[in-house]
Amino acid sequence: MLSLLFALLDRWLAPAPDEARVGWLRGRVYAHRGLHGAGVPENSPAAFALAIDRGLGIECDVQRTADGQAVVFHDWDLHRLTAHTGEVIDLRAEQLAKIQLSGGTDCIPTLSAFLEQVAGRAPLLIELKSKREIRTAPLCLAVRRALEGYRGQVAVMSFDPRVSRWFSRHSPRIARGLVVTENGNRTLPARLKLQLAFWQAKPQFLAWDVRDLPSKFVASQRKRGFPVLTWTVRSPDLAARAADCADGPIAEGAGVEP
Repeated sequence: MLSLLFALLDRWLAPAPDEARVGWLRGRVYAHRGLHGAGVPENSPAAFALAIDRGLGIECDVQRTADGQAVVFHDWDLHRLTAHTGEVIDLRAEQLAKIQLSGGTDCIPTLSAFLEQVAGRAPLLIELKSKREIRTAPLCLAVRRALEGYRGQVAVMSFDPRVSRWFSRHSPRIARGLVVTENGNRTLPARLKLQLAFWQAKPQFLAWDVRDLPSKFVASQRKRGFPVLTWTVRSPDLAARAADCADGPIAEGAGVEP
């Protein structure tokens, strides 16, 4: 009975996407933070160039700078990925652009520089990093500004349902997704939390934790027409699971198809 209620609410609160707008997401392998590895840092221009050369899609992370721009960088602070300390949000884009990524020669790219590099040669997934205590609108605006005039295939996504909701209201032409991990928790309270996030986000695709597949929720949304991508695929076994349960892996290392 509860499943029927959720299904009815899904149709009302989170309508299925237009296949013409999101169909391109399927059947791709997306390089997680670019095709990184020894000597090639994650989210670096070198990693993006390798992904393009291999014919892969690219997934990257963005966050906001002190001067309201979007830069491609995963962590909130700098110490794991650079020789510097401090938080990304406290520095200006021009300062971050001079900080070298550890293990390579590249510096932190802005989203605009990343888009200029790719220039439509690979489909893109841009994950917006968010915290509950941080307003999402400034980062969403920065991403939308960077995407103005970009002609390649691109989608935005986030764990934070406020991000997808923002794009549904203010930039509906950009494909938007909700990133989800269940952490193995499939209790009723967890399902309710998932449903509320799904309805709030109004996404057009899902990016699901591969460790939580297979999933009845995922299967039902795929049946409704939602593309489902899955992360992070790091092994052939996980690649096989992704092929069975989703429409495209977000992969790295041994999870990337040879």
